[in-house]
Amino acid sequence: MYNTIILIIVSFISAMLTFYVNEELKQGPVRSSAILSLIVAVYFHYYAGAMDSYLAKNIPLVFIGASFIGMVSARLVSSYLLIGVAGIIFCLIFLHTSRFFNGYGGALGTSACISLLAVLSIPIVGKKRKLTNGMIQLRRVLFKINKK
Repeated sequence: MYNTIILIIVSFISAMLTFYVNEELKQGPVRSSAILSLIVAVYFHYYAGAMDSYLAKNIPLVFIGASFIGMVSARLVSSYLLIGVAGIIFCLIFLHTSRFFNGYGGALGTSACISLLAVLSIPIVGKKRKLTNGMIQLRRVLFKINKK
């Protein structure tokens, strides 16, 4: 239980920190994720013996995967809270499906995409309107159609 809470906190912080570096410090999505992930990976490479082996193995994975969430554009999600919630969802997916994705490439990115899509669907599902309104919003985002 203690390890799970630590991984959830790491995921929450990773997603929000990457989003902050991406948007506020204007480093771009790839550079933000890469710099922060490199710092965490180097730290755990040299100081892995200082903590539990489960955490030393999984914290870098969770951090890197959650940093993919922070790469999202502020045009889609501009709330740090929603980014953090997506990070928590990512961690829960990672913890409960990591055995399922064993041997598949792109498991971290796929899990990050699923968690981000879950958070993006909250306003669409929460509305009392039909789901087709969500499809209109999705088309606007994908094809950059402006409201008239």
